[in-house]
Amino acid sequence: MAQPADHADPAASGVPPETGETLAESGAEAICEGQLVFVYGTLKRGETNHHWLEGACWQGEAELRGVVLHDLGPFPMAVIGDGSAQGEVYAVDDRGLARLDELEGYPRLYDRQRLSLIDGRTAWVYLGRGQQVRHAPELAHGLWPPEDKTTQR
Repeated sequence: MAQPADHADPAASGVPPETGETLAESGAEAICEGQLVFVYGTLKRGETNHHWLEGACWQGEAELRGVVLHDLGPFPMAVIGDGSAQGEVYAVDDRGLARLDELEGYPRLYDRQRLSLIDGRTAWVYLGRGQQVRHAPELAHGLWPPEDKTTQR
């Protein structure tokens, strides 16, 4: 079903040589060894939990079809459905994936599944269950934060 994440230069450190910022902060694309993770909420650049991706390598923006993104207030939740989510992709090592599992409350709060992104890559995605979002509004265009929250920052 899912293809393993691409592996490349294990020497890639995740730090651009001249700036001292992590690749996640710089927006530069890098190929790093590890498993790909698609993030669509508070783990994205500029959001409150992005620091949990320290040491992860930015792999670019992506879109995931077959999910619906819901607004739970302080964070979104994607569930399987007829829609899509916009997000970012990072390469993480096993320790980084375990940290994300802790943050996401896997497997109690979120489930973690390997899904195919529109661009053909396969990545881990944290998904909720339908009953968890039954009273939460869907997010237009599968994008979080919603535009009204973005303008309030």
